[in-house]
Amino acid sequence: MTAPPLGRDYRLLWSAAVSSRLGDALRTPALALLAATLTRDPRVIAAVTVAGQLPPLLFGLLGGVYADRWDRRRTMAVVDGLRAAVTGALALAIALDRAGVAALVAVAFLLAALGTLFDAASFAMLPSVVPPAALPRANGRLQAGSAVAGGFLGAPAAGVLFALAAPLPFTVDALTFLCAALLALALRPVPPSPRAQPGRRSVWREGVEGMRWVRGDALLWRLTVATAGSNLAISGLMAVLVLYALDVLRVPPAGYGLFAAGAVLGGLAGGLGAGRLAARLGTVPAFRVVLAGQAVALTGLALARHPVPGGLALAVFAAGTTVWNGLWASYGQRHVPPALLGRVGAAQRMVGLLTAPVGAALAGMAGAAYGVGPVAAAVAGVFVLVTLAAWRTLRPAAPAPAAGPTSAATAARPGRRPSR
Repeated sequence: MTAPPLGRDYRLLWSAAVSSRLGDALRTPALALLAATLTRDPRVIAAVTVAGQLPPLLFGLLGGVYADRWDRRRTMAVVDGLRAAVTGALALAIALDRAGVAALVAVAFLLAALGTLFDAASFAMLPSVVPPAALPRANGRLQAGSAVAGGFLGAPAAGVLFALAAPLPFTVDALTFLCAALLALALRPVPPSPRAQPGRRSVWREGVEGMRWVRGDALLWRLTVATAGSNLAISGLMAVLVLYALDVLRVPPAGYGLFAAGAVLGGLAGGLGAGRLAARLGTVPAFRVVLAGQAVALTGLALARHPVPGGLALAVFAAGTTVWNGLWASYGQRHVPPALLGRVGAAQRMVGLLTAPVGAALAGMAGAAYGVGPVAAAVAGVFVLVTLAAWRTLRPAAPAPAAGPTSAATAARPGRRPSR
């Protein structure tokens, strides 16, 4: 069967999201490099990094609320217009030698906070520009584009641009945000979705409504919990990956970029194949197969003692992560009412990310005490346990009997969504 076309608006949305991702990938390492030129205190440099990681946890639900309240196309454009202005102002301050550590912390925090609103709006916007059957393919291509922008282009370019001139990566970052804003404005206007309950309510209550929907849909909640468990292991792996590659796999320092590029290639392949996998297996079986493949790959990485098998295992694991993220987003976009998409997507991401700092901290402490080899084995063990639990809970639901008017109304009520 011919795959449904994605269309002009999807190409614009994809380009806007990937352009924003490229800007993020340029800015994050450039901020760390700039902080290192201002101070050698690891606590201060870490504060700049943490400032960029906190907003999704602090303001994720808030971004989802306003993504549902406001016009999503204009929200994306305004947010990235503001991010372009903030980043451009930082570039000017650097050129004038007026950028201190406090300014870097403030900029990192503000840009990440605005990013939560952009992410919520783009997530909720996608189902209005592509057919439902095309959502796995559309999300997979978004994941693939983000992998290329973040891994192949952004991070390496940031170092090169910073070496040429400190303000340069931030100037390019501002241009990527401006480009994303213009692309978002070029999208066709989408009629606003009717609100689940009319009338102005508190931001807190609307945010909680999104969380309740995630909790009330059995499969979506299980997927979100599985994502949180996976992120506990993934963040632990990423915390020690450099040391594991250099000390255990014996990757030469000059070859680490090539080793890391294998993971980006795996992510690209996974993103491009997510739609086909879902179409061939079905959504729920695809989730289970992906987790099983990742568990095998991560076990292989923990057992590897040579760069080649270790790099291949990491690439397979990265491919599975991209497929999982694309299918996880697609399930929510297909089964959540349009008026709730921003809040539900934000709740998904917030719960899924809660375990990431814990995993990184535990891996760092364990690595200092026992070495990175045992940490890799423990990470693989955690992921295997998550996989076994998911195989027990992620099962396709039996076909529901035809519902009468009363039961159909009950099924459509927010927070009581039947699992699929």
